[in-house]
Amino acid sequence: MLPRPTPRLRFREMGAADLDAMAGLLGDPRVMEFYPAPKTRDEAAAWIAWNQRNYAEHGYGLWIIETHGGAFVGDCGLTWQDVDGVLRLEVGYHVGTEFLRRGLATEAAGACRDLARDELGAAELVAIIDPANTASRRVAEKIGLRELGTTGWRTVLGTTFG
Repeated sequence: MLPRPTPRLRFREMGAADLDAMAGLLGDPRVMEFYPAPKTRDEAAAWIAWNQRNYAEHGYGLWIIETHGGAFVGDCGLTWQDVDGVLRLEVGYHVGTEFLRRGLATEAAGACRDLARDELGAAELVAIIDPANTASRRVAEKIGLRELGTTGWRTVLGTTFG
């Protein structure tokens, strides 16, 4: 199960062949500015394995996003996250620095929102964001998520469907 292609992007499952691209993305200090630290190559491999488990268990996870011409852009998708003891479906996204400020994260996240609502029949969708990450917050707001509260040091934005 994949989101529908967008005007500029397509989605595919990530696999072992994506390790170099994912290690570069998740190891980039600018991309990972609002995480505790950039990820190592081994942590990027674990990220890929986690998503492969998500595909097997749920039919979705974070997918590779690439241009229609095949250029690697980043990852975006749907994962279950524990928010104060409650599992909630989250849309997550990372875009390489060379693709920032082009609306690609919004385009990909919107396709994932549509999949959650239209194909999965999800009751809600959230994004869990560092309060200082204004760019990520703008993406969430552009796809219709609104602030619901906080969990620890992070802001939870969300929307309900139906």
